[in-house]
Amino acid sequence: MESDYAIIGGGVVGLSIAWGLLKRGRSVTVLDGDDGSFRASRGNFGLVWVQSKGMNQPRYARWSQESAAAWADHAAELGDATGHDMGLRQDGGLTLFFSEDEMEKTVSDYETLKAKLDGNYPYEILGGNALRREEPHIGPSVIGAILHHQDGHTNPLRLLQSLAQDVRRLGGTVLTGKQITGVEKTDLFRLTCADGTEIRAAKTVLSAGLGAIDLGPKMGFKAPIRPQRGQVLITEKMPKIINRPSLIARQVDEGGIQIGATNEEVDFNDDVTQDGIAHLAADAVNAYPILGKVNLIRSWGALRILSPDGLPIYQESAAMPGAFLVTCHSGVTLSAAHARFLPDWLEGNANAPDLEVFSEARFS
Repeated sequence: MESDYAIIGGGVVGLSIAWGLLKRGRSVTVLDGDDGSFRASRGNFGLVWVQSKGMNQPRYARWSQESAAAWADHAAELGDATGHDMGLRQDGGLTLFFSEDEMEKTVSDYETLKAKLDGNYPYEILGGNALRREEPHIGPSVIGAILHHQDGHTNPLRLLQSLAQDVRRLGGTVLTGKQITGVEKTDLFRLTCADGTEIRAAKTVLSAGLGAIDLGPKMGFKAPIRPQRGQVLITEKMPKIINRPSLIARQVDEGGIQIGATNEEVDFNDDVTQDGIAHLAADAVNAYPILGKVNLIRSWGALRILSPDGLPIYQESAAMPGAFLVTCHSGVTLSAAHARFLPDWLEGNANAPDLEVFSEARFS
């Protein structure tokens, strides 16, 4: 089988890239792992989030803003093609504060970043009374919040389902249960799989999440990424009680409350723990006391993909020109950018986004 592009990894990142390339008339084969693979796309929080990103690298803030701004069209186009509602809401997101000092420090940091972004950082400070007018169920421990107007949230599983469905509709091939055992480059890339499948492609994109740790160095990448566990809780379906998402909890389009997430350095352990669940539940009830009366119905743990500085990595291999590493921990937020802007970078077009600050050179 021969394609213009072979995409290694069939999560939100890989499928978003595949979708964008297919829209440009390229032929694409996506190689995805089996059910035992670590899958961040099936365990994330579903935020389309700008707030707090890029505090030390304004280009990351701009890149997140560019993607967030394109998300409405992205969701609409996928929805029209597949009949699925992405559940997108982009009327702002909240960072909740439990101390004045913490809030003042964050506002100072946001003002510094706002200046670097030429003023394009639309947020407002909500005191306790203003916050409770917006969110009547906020508890007394919360002294205020920052409302950032570029933030929102979506249904991440429906996004994943829609991308996979539309990639196939557009003529892309998605092969599942594939373990890459070798990548060679002559005139074309030749990818071999453990089951004997062989794919040939003019270019290859490695977007396999944590799978890049082993495969990346074989393709000439540093791939300095690591796993970080996030545990999440889901409640029963409720009437509307949370209007805007926060990093503590959000009410999903289907009615349940999603509570999360932990940030744990536990290597490749994606188990759910009693301590993790208890910590999440306590924080959620502290912020929204009404949740103390709600039934929990499930929980899960999933592994984020983190670089040393937390930023994405976009890199073409010097050892295998035409091979690209694309990895990030914000695959949902960046889905629109990966689908609509990143293909120009892969193609080397004149209007390609400037992603130089995200290269592996920063780790030298």
